[in-house]
Amino acid sequence: MKLYDVKLLTITCEILAQDNILEILKKHGITGYTKYEVDGNGARGLRGQGFKNEKNIKIEIIMKEEKLQDVSEEISRTLFANFAIVLYVSDIGVLRPEKF
Repeated sequence: MKLYDVKLLTITCEILAQDNILEILKKHGITGYTKYEVDGNGARGLRGQGFKNEKNIKIEIIMKEEKLQDVSEEISRTLFANFAIVLYVSDIGVLRPEKF
């Protein structure tokens, strides 16, 4: 079994940042992602327990390294100041690299 190296970009943020992040992904030609609601506790307190606009989401995107820099740079430059966002990158291997 041959695994191909790609990156997993994981973004955990308040749900209010969701549309902005998805627009940035679309702008960079990224159409595939996994998104789900999450809750937790952090610098801004307990999140995800109350009203809809207080929820957190996690978005995971598998991508080639070539797109990673531009996407993460734009998210940090345009959204970090206004939204609670945690962004991290993992090295992963996939069986079907043509999907990413």
